[in-house]
Amino acid sequence: MDTSRKAYYVSQNNPGSEVSSEIAAALAASSIVFSKIDGLYANVLLARAKQVFDFANNYRGSYNDSIGAAVCPFYCDFNGYMDELIWGATWLYKASNDQNYWNFVKSNIQSIESSVLFRNTNGFKVLANGGSFAEFGWDSKHAGINVLVSQGVMNNPSNENPFVPNANNLICSLLPNSPTKSVTYSKGGLLFKVGSSNLQHATSLSFLLIVYARYMQANNKVVQCGNVVAKPSDLINLAKSQVDYILGNNPLGMSYMVGYGQKYPQKIHHRGSTLPSIDVNSNRMKCRDGDKYFELSTPNINVLTGAIVGGPADDDSFQDSRYNISQSEPTTYINAPFVGVLAYFNSNNM
Repeated sequence: MDTSRKAYYVSQNNPGSEVSSEIAAALAASSIVFSKIDGLYANVLLARAKQVFDFANNYRGSYNDSIGAAVCPFYCDFNGYMDELIWGATWLYKASNDQNYWNFVKSNIQSIESSVLFRNTNGFKVLANGGSFAEFGWDSKHAGINVLVSQGVMNNPSNENPFVPNANNLICSLLPNSPTKSVTYSKGGLLFKVGSSNLQHATSLSFLLIVYARYMQANNKVVQCGNVVAKPSDLINLAKSQVDYILGNNPLGMSYMVGYGQKYPQKIHHRGSTLPSIDVNSNRMKCRDGDKYFELSTPNINVLTGAIVGGPADDDSFQDSRYNISQSEPTTYINAPFVGVLAYFNSNNM
């Protein structure tokens, strides 16, 4: 491929607090993992996480403004960069136990609680369903912050607010029998939220359900949703139902993970999966030369094993077509949380 693959960077004059804070969070989280097996490397990761967070915080600004058309309209930051800054500070506090990061979280958390959240759907702004406490994905970190912080404050009344109440509200917004449920479920049992590529919600929210269930178990807690009492096992079972659906236990008997099971999407919206390899076609391919492969009615030439696509419609139907991007396109933000979900069920032999 020799068409333009331009890369962008943020700087003091052209800041991007969203992406910088996300990097700081990832580095801090990684330092926790490596602290038990390679202390020197863990220290390097943590030190760099602090540097990147300081950069994100000291030179505040959105990458919407700095690199514009490179991210908009499809990956604009619609809810501001403050949630990413708090997300980064939360992970740094967890990794370092530095009180300054906790103070940052506490002093700024209210600033994102009243924000109106919009989600990007095929280039258009759509008001998100469920409020900020119920949002977690590539753009919004609200629910993740509340769940992550709750681990350390679940039995500390002075610090529980707003984290534990908001995390509880998240759970009540998801449980099928909750009186305050704000999501819908298909007849086959798949969770749905407003927007395209719905499996991003099913995978990321399943991940949070499992994490919060483990915190509840450790602290002997339940969640009260009106007259419904949610136990940790209820959260685990809901997450498992989503995993089972995605992997084939659904009305179509289709796995939405490519290459898994006997029946899975064959015509996914993915360039590398659609085009022949250089061993098959060594001729130079210009930008639009792949159109003829995209337009074929036959299955993709290359099987993108392990990729999870956007998933079915809310009536459990699925159009296996490269043209149906919201259903047939695999994304990293669908696969990434699913890895954690599968790791939990694998380690618990479920």
